[in-house]
Amino acid sequence: MHAHPIWLDTHAHLDAAEFGGGSVDVAARARRASVLSGVIPAVECGNFPAVQALARQCGWGYALGIHPLYVERAQEPDLEALREAAERALADPLFVGIGEIGLDFFVPGLDRGKQQRFYAAQLRIARDFGLPVILHVRKSQDELLAGLRRAGFAAGQPAGIAHAFNGSMQQAKGFIDLGFALGFGGAMTFERALNIRRLLAGVPDTALVLETDAPDIPPVWLYRPRNAQLEAPPIPNSPEQLPRIAQTMAALRGWSIEKTAVQTTSNALRVLPRLAGALCAAGFPSVAAPGS
Repeated sequence: MHAHPIWLDTHAHLDAAEFGGGSVDVAARARRASVLSGVIPAVECGNFPAVQALARQCGWGYALGIHPLYVERAQEPDLEALREAAERALADPLFVGIGEIGLDFFVPGLDRGKQQRFYAAQLRIARDFGLPVILHVRKSQDELLAGLRRAGFAAGQPAGIAHAFNGSMQQAKGFIDLGFALGFGGAMTFERALNIRRLLAGVPDTALVLETDAPDIPPVWLYRPRNAQLEAPPIPNSPEQLPRIAQTMAALRGWSIEKTAVQTTSNALRVLPRLAGALCAAGFPSVAAPGS
């Protein structure tokens, strides 16, 4: 038995420059806070080796993909490079799926047609290898769902995670019906995040996973307005914040912290089955199966 609740951070960019080369220490602090492991998503082919190396150092899982904001500078051969990298990674117990991929219709001036092409191609790669996906979802819920249906995603198979979800309840149901979990993190700690809080309170127990999106999407206690006069640089969001973030989920669901940890860990392992291998590789076999 573990003395403390066990947490998984399903989305943290531990390779980000904001951590100043101290990513291994960040993961160690998270582990001391009972965040045993999680997922480091790649954002472009150029950072695949760094993400893989960091996952090995930290005992975390990782995903490989081309983020929609990086599609702008990606080239068609990058898709073949992703396919080859994913095929090689199938033998790696730390590899959990394809991500971070998706569509971003929030940032102005991006090439939507190119985003759609890269999204469809990356879904095909995931389907060809039987892998779940980690989706970037910003102002693009309906288009993402349409792409998933075209690619053959359907209920009854591990589909992945709709990261930082903030759509309608109907759109949430669309993802859940295809086998996805919805990722919730620091945004839900803001009282003004009314839509996210309504979603969090209303979706099924089995649809919720926790994430930080570190170093981004800080919780309310780390948030600093962009134009604030700061005496010191803001502290980046990090996985060690996850247990405190989870307190908001527990409060909004009416759950104990223990129930929140068990449910979200089980959900994460259901939608990202290979994450169990990452946990075993990190030395935690006793939490490597849903319901354990």
